[in-house]
Amino acid sequence: MRRRKPVGRDAGDLGFPPSGVKLWGTRLPSLAVPDTAAPEMERLSHNQPVPGHLRGSVLALGNFDGFHLGHQAVVNRAVALGFHERRPVIVATFDPHPVSFFRPEAPPFRLTSLDQRQRLFANAGADAMLVFGFNGELASTSAEDFVGGILADRLGVAAVVTGQDFTFGRGRAGNADLLGSLGRGRGIAAEAVAPVILDGSPVSSSRIRKALEAGDPATATHLLTRPFAVEATVERGDGRGRDLGYPTANLSLGRYQKPAYGIYAVRVRLDDGSEHDGVASVGVRPMFEPPKELLEVFIFDWTGDLYGRTIEVGLTAYLRAEAKFESLDVLVSQMRDDEAEARRLLLPS
Repeated sequence: MRRRKPVGRDAGDLGFPPSGVKLWGTRLPSLAVPDTAAPEMERLSHNQPVPGHLRGSVLALGNFDGFHLGHQAVVNRAVALGFHERRPVIVATFDPHPVSFFRPEAPPFRLTSLDQRQRLFANAGADAMLVFGFNGELASTSAEDFVGGILADRLGVAAVVTGQDFTFGRGRAGNADLLGSLGRGRGIAAEAVAPVILDGSPVSSSRIRKALEAGDPATATHLLTRPFAVEATVERGDGRGRDLGYPTANLSLGRYQKPAYGIYAVRVRLDDGSEHDGVASVGVRPMFEPPKELLEVFIFDWTGDLYGRTIEVGLTAYLRAEAKFESLDVLVSQMRDDEAEARRLLLPS
């Protein structure tokens, strides 16, 4: 178990992002993957017993999809509690998201993948990530059985930290107050952390999704403390970008929240850990048939083969809306202008 000092200004800090992360300013934050390798951590499943060295842990419990400032406050408190009580810290998340289980027809809305969350949790100071595989059995579990049968018996937690708006159990019958009362009966301490208020409103995943839909990645970065980033495997395309002088890495958005279609300045992290600036198109390529939704990334001053490799693309600035041009020559001219503007925004002057 790592005995790391909690993130934030001090051990009792509840509402600040991990140290070294800027909330706002001229320098854009790094992507979800840090410059140095994340500390090793274990990935656990809720339907399996917790290993002995992780029993008696402090559990941060929530969806934590975006791991935004509000989520960071909850995890910071869990890490602080674990640090002072010399207990391991586990961060729990749900996959699939309960909304996807109850509304499978809902459009994609995820802000992170499980792998991205695991790296974020590790760098916040957690010892393990616990994945609640949300299914019919878990959905039908009563609040009492969730606390007694899962948290106490199966996971053996000593304390649980949630947000004040956390709900659990069949029909969302449980809340933070009930978690506290049920926990006391099983020797589990429970704490609820207040929402983080930024610019007059609580930080929330829905607020971030609305910013992305509006073509406002700057606000999303402000609330996440890092750019919203899509991580996926590079697909083989039709080579049109290469023919136009702009070879691109093509990614599917998958279950990620769909940002506004258009052109973005981006930061790209490759699977070797290197980070590069670039420009990207999100949309359906209106100049070409058939329409196909893609994230197409042109990496500045880089050559190589990315097919089949996993990369992460962070949206840092919205340049313009997707458009159909009268000819390929006009399109290429606009692409040159987009590249120049992205370089201006991303590269040091």
